[in-house]
Amino acid sequence: MMRILLSAALATIALLAMPAVHAEGNAAAGKKKATVCFACHGENGNSLVGQYPRLAGQYPQYIVQALKEYKDGQRKNPIMVGFASTLTARDRKDIAAYFGAQKPVLWTLHGEVSGSHRRQGTTL
Repeated sequence: MMRILLSAALATIALLAMPAVHAEGNAAAGKKKATVCFACHGENGNSLVGQYPRLAGQYPQYIVQALKEYKDGQRKNPIMVGFASTLTARDRKDIAAYFGAQKPVLWTLHGEVSGSHRRQGTTL
């Protein structure tokens, strides 16, 4: 019984130590490809500006689909169309894996729950 528990624990540790790969994408590669996204969405995907969506923790499949729709013209946003039009299917998956692997930040009426940042433009 002890061997089974030890084997299960070691298997869990091995899985947790693997590089982050989500939605068939590679999060490490996605971080490099997403640097242009950081200006609006934040490096960790938790934008501090209300007009830009927070991408951290978002379902990777949703990000892939949204980027594809910007590229195909189904979604209309001149800034996003410009960025998305240069992305390959692999790029979209990698970027989605990166943002999907990030921890989302929750906001209260007074700012970020952790208190380390303040949301810009928020008034009470």
